[in-house]
Amino acid sequence: MGERRIYVSGVRPSTAPERARVLVADDHGSMLAALVHLLSAEYDVVAAMLDGDAAIAGAARHAPDVVVLDIAMPGTDGIAAAARLRDRGVDAKVVFVTMHHDPAYLEAAMAFGAAGFVVKSRLVSDLLPAVREVLAGRSFVSHAGQ
Repeated sequence: MGERRIYVSGVRPSTAPERARVLVADDHGSMLAALVHLLSAEYDVVAAMLDGDAAIAGAARHAPDVVVLDIAMPGTDGIAAAARLRDRGVDAKVVFVTMHHDPAYLEAAMAFGAAGFVVKSRLVSDLLPAVREVLAGRSFVSHAGQ
């Protein structure tokens, strides 16, 4: 099965070795572009994928430090993708993004090894801090309504 990937203009990997490598997956192209735009300010976005299967393949190919996954994607959703990444020995930190404020999503995400959980309504304020925290070995959880 071929890898589904989109390229966002203006995304250029940095030559500075200290920038962490991030892979992003979201099934909505406009949201994927927004995620890439936000993350590329501080990180090298090595791949932007439209589904969980592509994210799994991309993580094996690009060896990211962090994988940012939408929880609710058709086919292989973010939680299933995270579980498969762990089964394959990928040691990238996982940050989930979701539009769902339900605590059950947070519980499921953390049960599958998430280090971060960002509610999409707080994406602009929380995504970069979430990635910083997980790279530092800590966890991060957005709180809806703050």
